[in-house]
Amino acid sequence: MLVLILGLVLFLGTHAFSMARGPRAAVIDRYGEGRFKLGYTLLSALGLALTVYGYGLYRQAGMIPVWSPPLWTRHLAVLLTLFAFISLAATYLPGHIRTRLKHPMLLAVKIWATAHLLANGDLGSILLFGSFLAWAVAARISAKRRSRTLTAGQVAQQHGGQAAPAGWRNDAIAVVVGVVAWFVFGKYLHPLLIGVAAWPGQA
Repeated sequence: MLVLILGLVLFLGTHAFSMARGPRAAVIDRYGEGRFKLGYTLLSALGLALTVYGYGLYRQAGMIPVWSPPLWTRHLAVLLTLFAFISLAATYLPGHIRTRLKHPMLLAVKIWATAHLLANGDLGSILLFGSFLAWAVAARISAKRRSRTLTAGQVAQQHGGQAAPAGWRNDAIAVVVGVVAWFVFGKYLHPLLIGVAAWPGQA
């Protein structure tokens, strides 16, 4: 559990620090943007690795039950993660979906974390997914506050361009990619990589 907590503190703490514009700017001024990005990347990668490894150690040692989710929450979690995958795909495909959601990656994290909180009632899972949910909510609030102080051009630049294209091509691609990735990961990769069968009917 301690390794899991350390990983979460390091990974989410690094991301939370990037939301503190003043201290972040001070560090960049002192060490340079290149060194800041390198340190940010290394600490984030180390934190993520420790989080994954720590969660695995926690599960091997025996999960600590807090509550017993009913079976239907597992089915609901599978459905919710579909929207998370579509939202994540829309992050990289400028279109109406991305414009409407504004911060599709943060929304994907919130949906993913909420789905897993519904389906898992052990202490480690609550800590893991609850931490990611709290961070995503805080990051969305921070982004909303920051957008109020930026010009329209700066906001558009942060979102990767101007308004969504007239057509729906990228939106259709985002939906297709999201659905395919959701199906492949949920049915095949989740039990292989995570060690837990997520798809209904799987043992």
